[in-house]
Amino acid sequence: MSENIWDKLPHGFTVLAPMEGVTDVMFRQVVAKAGRPDLFYTEFTNVSSFASEKGRFNALERLAVVPSDVPIVAQIWGKNPAHFAELAGALAGLGFDGLDINMGCPDRHVNKAGGGAAMIRTPELAVECVREAKKATKLPVSVKTRLGYTYLEEFREWLPVLLRESIAAVTVHLRTRKEMSKVPAHYELIPEIVQLRDEIAPGTKLVINGDIKDLQQVQELKMQHPQVDGYMIGRGVFENPYCFTEHAATKEELLKLLELHLDLFDAEDAKHCAAQAELMRENPEFALKMDGKVRGLPFEPLKHFFKIYVKGFPGASELRAKMMECKTTEEVRRVLRVLN
Repeated sequence: MSENIWDKLPHGFTVLAPMEGVTDVMFRQVVAKAGRPDLFYTEFTNVSSFASEKGRFNALERLAVVPSDVPIVAQIWGKNPAHFAELAGALAGLGFDGLDINMGCPDRHVNKAGGGAAMIRTPELAVECVREAKKATKLPVSVKTRLGYTYLEEFREWLPVLLRESIAAVTVHLRTRKEMSKVPAHYELIPEIVQLRDEIAPGTKLVINGDIKDLQQVQELKMQHPQVDGYMIGRGVFENPYCFTEHAATKEELLKLLELHLDLFDAEDAKHCAAQAELMRENPEFALKMDGKVRGLPFEPLKHFFKIYVKGFPGASELRAKMMECKTTEEVRRVLRVLN
């Protein structure tokens, strides 16, 4: 058996939440530079995409790992047990320390496909997916979920279903799928969740997620709920990329992180184009699909990160507005050079 990474983490460990379009290999390196959590997660990878020749190229790009990521867990989703097994069997060879099955994503497209939070409504299928993943790998298998799909009370039946599968860890976002993020996280339910875990699967690590913004709040929650093993920060990283530290970032430090992000984007874009070109040479069908043209990474998604770095100083709004008009990383750098 391989080592269980969950057993090596300190009590009260911190985790960066998996966020679609956010926690890619570039942004994880930015967070690692600012001050990394104890454990990283990737953004979501669809098991059925990995299982198909058509989707595997994109799936593998999502599963890229660099040294600063380690330890890192792959966040995967879907509804096909055989596909879970196929991807689970490959993850150790890709450099991962564990795999986590997403059973909490509230995105309607994911739910319509039967994945994410929709699995709360299909517990027998959820169990089958967990079991197939566990059979296919020596990596520890964990689950991220919500309290329920529609009602808070659902957690009393749903969490025991997962806990009886002896998963390595369960992360509970303290809201239902219906609530999205429109209401405060239900911290008042933590004691009951802890009791369920202790009664059914005391060896399963319990991670809490929802409205946790920074390390200071983690320390406060650790005092209130010492039986909780770990704390996951999601949107808090948008407010402060140094959220896993006690450091108060300066304007200059934030702009340096932005410059790092731009450099990482350029590097990943070059790798992406080279991999596409190589695949087109080896695979005529893929070349036909691409019309024989190498396509770089889309630039627009990078703009979502600008608000993380450019804020809180005079002229920040105007600077961001100019950056949002840019179409390349070099154009962004020219705007920043004018500032300096």
